[in-house]
Amino acid sequence: MIKIRKRLVIVAAAFAVLTGCSIVGSSAFAASASDVSEGKKLAFGRTKGNCLACHMIEGGSAHGNIAPPLVAMKARYPAKAKLTAQISDASRMNQETMMPLFGAHAILSEAEIDKIVDFVLSL
Repeated sequence: MIKIRKRLVIVAAAFAVLTGCSIVGSSAFAASASDVSEGKKLAFGRTKGNCLACHMIEGGSAHGNIAPPLVAMKARYPAKAKLTAQISDASRMNQETMMPLFGAHAILSEAEIDKIVDFVLSL
């Protein structure tokens, strides 16, 4: 498992270098610690976000493996709005997505999605 994580981080870092994205801290992703913490609770919680059902997330247990691991997310989503749109309604980018339409189906509020985005971008 640790070897897989290291490889994913290396791949994400290489992607960032090739595309000119930054994977280190940026003021564009400045979120309060409480929003990140609340986002983590939502993402790890089994009743609302439930991100661990499908994604591997560092610090989570009993994670799924049917969706991409959430690592180096700033490199993958340099624009916060794109990640927000993906979590809110993944069908906009992929009509055959298996990801729940958290915003479109009112599973999560906009404020909850924002907190999850802040958490995911902290990974």
